[in-house]
Amino acid sequence: MSSLAVSDDHADTAKPTKAIQPAWVRVLHWVNAFAMILMIMSGWQIYNASPLFNFSFSRSITLGGWLGGALLWHFAAMWLLMVNGLIYLALGLATGRFRKKLLPITPGGVISDTKAALTFKLSHADLSKYNSVQKLLYAGIIVVGVVIVLSGLSMWKPVQLHWLVTLFGGYDFARYVHFTCMALIVAFLVIHVALAVLVPKSLRAMIIGR
Repeated sequence: MSSLAVSDDHADTAKPTKAIQPAWVRVLHWVNAFAMILMIMSGWQIYNASPLFNFSFSRSITLGGWLGGALLWHFAAMWLLMVNGLIYLALGLATGRFRKKLLPITPGGVISDTKAALTFKLSHADLSKYNSVQKLLYAGIIVVGVVIVLSGLSMWKPVQLHWLVTLFGGYDFARYVHFTCMALIVAFLVIHVALAVLVPKSLRAMIIGR
């Protein structure tokens, strides 16, 4: 009888596993990652057909095989990314997740957390809260995502969306904006993956939620 009581006491005092990432965030995150990789690899093949700079991407990291094939992949992934992104934005705003996770962002907090990160003193004990550097990166990549979609649309339909092309300063400048946003997204992904490797429990949370 006493052993049963002890077991009950342990059960009562055991802390439940904390849920960090809700199911909708996890699903949209991985769909977004998949679509983004398709967009980047096919985009590199499209870039190779008409380079902006004095270099081209290796065919081993491109998708589509040729310009026509790359465009098909790019447009298919574009719709997946746009729909998925709109759902993410809508749910993020409706649930208050963006406000709770990404705000406030202060210059002092960013500087302090950057110093801590560079000296490997940044705490990762509570994965449910973002530090100032994470807030800045995640908020920034959302803005970059919106800009890359708009610049891509202006390149896809320059006649129908001539006002959007004008907003970007012309078709050629829209290409540079699109390329710059792609580079920023790739840089974000590299940092994102590196952090997941350094803090594996964050990756586990994005897979199982806890």
